[in-house]
Amino acid sequence: MKQPSETDPLSSTPPEAWDPLVRFAERARKPVDRFLHIEAASGILLLIAAAVALLWVNSPFGASYTALWETPLGIKIGEFTFERSLVWFVNDGLMVIFFFVVGLEIRREIHAGELSELRRAALPLFAALGGVLLPAGLYLALAGAPETRSGWGVPMATDIAFAVGILTLLGKRVPPAMRVLLLAVAVIDDLCAIIVIAVFYSSGISMAGLAVGALGYAGVIAMQRFGVRSKLAYVAPTFVAWAGIYAAGIHPTIAGVIVGLLTPVRAWLGTEGFQIAARKQLDRLSGTPDEELSSYKVAGILQRVDASRREVLSPSAELIHTLHPWVAFGIMPIFALANSGVSLAGGAFDVSAWNIISGVTVGLVLGKTIGVLLASWLTLKLGICVLPRGMGLRHLLVLGIVAGVGFTMAIFIAQLAFQDEQLLSAAKLGVLVASGAAAVIGLIVGCLILKPVDVPGAAKTGHEAESSTEV
Repeated sequence: MKQPSETDPLSSTPPEAWDPLVRFAERARKPVDRFLHIEAASGILLLIAAAVALLWVNSPFGASYTALWETPLGIKIGEFTFERSLVWFVNDGLMVIFFFVVGLEIRREIHAGELSELRRAALPLFAALGGVLLPAGLYLALAGAPETRSGWGVPMATDIAFAVGILTLLGKRVPPAMRVLLLAVAVIDDLCAIIVIAVFYSSGISMAGLAVGALGYAGVIAMQRFGVRSKLAYVAPTFVAWAGIYAAGIHPTIAGVIVGLLTPVRAWLGTEGFQIAARKQLDRLSGTPDEELSSYKVAGILQRVDASRREVLSPSAELIHTLHPWVAFGIMPIFALANSGVSLAGGAFDVSAWNIISGVTVGLVLGKTIGVLLASWLTLKLGICVLPRGMGLRHLLVLGIVAGVGFTMAIFIAQLAFQDEQLLSAAKLGVLVASGAAAVIGLIVGCLILKPVDVPGAAKTGHEAESSTEV
């Protein structure tokens, strides 16, 4: 066993551990840790998951792909039975956590981020609105038949993980302000997508379901007022809210967004309060003779230290930090694997399907670029805001192109917009083609028109980029 050092006791191994196995595990973990700390890592996993889905569904084993995700799962208690497909549990269950983190990030930005002040929020607000409205308009102009027009919300979305990954690949050509602006635009983009899902892609509203959902939210608020700090305790009222929203005919992911927006964004103790509380408990520990210290007393002291540790960050910040890896490297790749399988068999698409493909592709590639650039230029021309330091119109052009990477949210909205399998496959294919095109064009244009700048932190991972969940 490796002995503890005086300066860092945790550098030793636990007494029951075997040093050779510990060293082997550390060597095996290092490449994984390095990969997970790359900004583009989440986007790479999404790309791999989408590629696997495409290859799988177009291989001789394509039927097994459909069979897997259509596998029925559920529970039966007495006469009560609840059964849904595996893909339903991904899209309506796991994605609630994704949208919960989106709600947390929106709340954080409104409280103390780029959306906390009107002047700071003006540029990303108008840029995002331009990047939402023009793609939707272009899609409607190209959609043709009424049955295809319901997909107008598909090209509105930006996939932040992919977008941030592209900016990372551009390295020192990207000033820090450009990355921050992209994140702010993506947050507003998410908010617009959430509103669209709630208003336009929900079925007939059931008042009884809304009442149950409201009861769940009331439970969340009541527990906050009673000072309940355990985050696991909030799972029960959140589940009630999810069930009520689902029963009401509103997509259940909206339940996650609302709970995220309700989560407190102010820390209770902060770093200073933690130091005071922890020092008091540690003084008790060091000031008590060993013979008077029972394991029960030591456990009580350490429990108080741990309780104060959990209050250094706000509940919102701690949840983002905790859930982000699970969302970015687990939930989103699973969603991509479950929803990116599109059959490319010849002659599979009719005129309506091709209208959808062209509408989504033009909306994301051209609509996003022109919408973001034009809205930003008008905002600057009217003097409503100023460009962040280190940025010019060429940076806005690249930002607009990169914003055309839709992927996760775009595919999610496509799932809601189309019930017909052929039209849904067309929408997914349009998203995949457009996202790939936007990524490649963004990299090429960025390399051509953006000059490298030696700005500290320009090519480093910022806090905002680490905590973002959408690609």
